[in-house]
Amino acid sequence: MENNENQHLNILLFSGDYDKCLAAFILANGAREKGMTVTIFCAFWGLLILRDPERLSLEDKGAYEKMFASFTPAEAEKLPLSKMNMAGIGKSMLINMMDQKDTPHLRDFLEGARKKGVRFCACKLSLEIMGFKTEELLPDIEVIDVYAYLEDAAHAGIQLFI
Repeated sequence: MENNENQHLNILLFSGDYDKCLAAFILANGAREKGMTVTIFCAFWGLLILRDPERLSLEDKGAYEKMFASFTPAEAEKLPLSKMNMAGIGKSMLINMMDQKDTPHLRDFLEGARKKGVRFCACKLSLEIMGFKTEELLPDIEVIDVYAYLEDAAHAGIQLFI
């Protein structure tokens, strides 16, 4: 592993699409393997990647929040493709092609990034608007506001919006 400790990658993950999240996590894992520090700040649809299906609850939610919780994917592997999803057929084709090439799935890249020390942050305002609770997220997810995100991004040598 190269030593790039003074280099930092900041990803603002806005998408809840399988393929776009996959790209974000391939980059995050690669950066960590090169010794870079990495922050992934998840806002709005990007929050879907941080949800823990074992911890989801409809308790203490309003009608719209319950609808969002019920109609959005509960975990990484349930996310749709951004293009050619075709009611899930396109995603099944992609997963089959990934399996034929012995490529890890999104959940594997997510777990790898967590084990490698990628810093995961959830946007406080996005959580509030979408009605997701901190308790419903994977363990060790930081909830931060836009000012904390901007501070991190200002110190990044590479900034990506996905």
